[in-house]
Amino acid sequence: MNSSENKIIILGAGLVGSLLALFLVKRGYNVHVFEKRTDLRLDKKEEGRSINLALSRRGLKALEKVGLMPKVISHCIPMPGRMVHTIDEKEDFQPYGKTGQQINSIARLELNCLLMDAAEQAGVFFHFEHFCGKVETEKNEAYFTHQGKTLSHQASFIFGADGAFSALRKAYMRAPRFNFSQQYISSGYKELSMPPTPKGEFALDPNALHIWPRQEFMLIALPNVDKSFTCTLFLPFEGKISFDSLQTDKEVNSFFEEHFSDAKQHMPNLLADFKNHPTSSLITVKCFPYVQNHSLLIGDAAHAIVPFYGQGMNAGFEDCFVLDRLIEENCGLSKKVLHAFQEERKVDADAISDLALYNFIEMRDKVTDPLFILQKKLEQRLHKEYPKQWIPLYTLVTFSDYRYSEALAIAKKQQAIMDEVLNIPGIETAWKSIDLKEIIAALD
Repeated sequence: MNSSENKIIILGAGLVGSLLALFLVKRGYNVHVFEKRTDLRLDKKEEGRSINLALSRRGLKALEKVGLMPKVISHCIPMPGRMVHTIDEKEDFQPYGKTGQQINSIARLELNCLLMDAAEQAGVFFHFEHFCGKVETEKNEAYFTHQGKTLSHQASFIFGADGAFSALRKAYMRAPRFNFSQQYISSGYKELSMPPTPKGEFALDPNALHIWPRQEFMLIALPNVDKSFTCTLFLPFEGKISFDSLQTDKEVNSFFEEHFSDAKQHMPNLLADFKNHPTSSLITVKCFPYVQNHSLLIGDAAHAIVPFYGQGMNAGFEDCFVLDRLIEENCGLSKKVLHAFQEERKVDADAISDLALYNFIEMRDKVTDPLFILQKKLEQRLHKEYPKQWIPLYTLVTFSDYRYSEALAIAKKQQAIMDEVLNIPGIETAWKSIDLKEIIAALD
């Protein structure tokens, strides 16, 4: 057993664990990352298990602080807006924000490998195929199974970055006064593929996040640098239209032909993907406290959220950014830093969790609603004329440094005002001539 002096144990070599390791090794700590899986970089295969990532400001500023942003951006494709595909195969491009504001599509596996490479080069030690069976937080000791043997490691601090089913959080649950909840939504997801055309080009406009909203279900597609798209079908597990109802090739073909015919023509591997890729569930996890003794839950281990705001990874990366700032402000890691982190991040994690659940309804149901589209146009006018007074929710969450909790509070106030505006008789035709100053005055 190695000396625990100045040693950090991180459980999980995923996105947040690898980035956290890089932050901490740059602060001079002896960082060891333990991962139950094999090294992803050896075979680079994780197809069918993940949703493509949408990297935005919160994640980018964390990557910038460790010097990785330029390298990561070179592997991204910018998406300045969503392309909505209607049932009659029409397309409607809806910008996410102002000119120059965009989210960035990147493959999860590719980003994870980049982070692990950078962390390893900086001096982080990775230990793969180490299954964490137990953590004793009072001793700062973690126990692992590796090649049939049980090993123990002590450290000054232990971080649980091991996802929604965290081994460290499992240890917390044995302690008194630990609050925990998990909620599965009724829909699951399945990853599908859209390869380049026979001429080697993108099958769809690459500079957009494509959505086929169908009320109770939807299909999305994000571009990749190899000119393919990663598609994800979100569908209820049970019911008349559900994963349970799609058991045969004929049923799958008929379903896609009826609901996503313009996408289906570009998906030659549809049946194989549907059969071979797992149907996965979507979970929200909330818990408190994040801290026990000298250990801390971070990322999905503390606050797993559904992916519909594209903020799961960005929130986890912002966790690392905030923790690093607190370490700097307090001249090193300490229990005080861990408690300051949980006090700051808990309220923000709850806010983005709620926003992500709401955005599922927006993406699935509202993006084709005329009043919703009108509201977005009004908000764009307001933001253009009064950029500091009226900031749309998506901009607050995705393109700003406002805390998630602040963004949610502002959005609730703005939505109450907007609801009154949208109830004005004849607003559908009169919206261009409406007095914006009156709307702004209502904010006071």
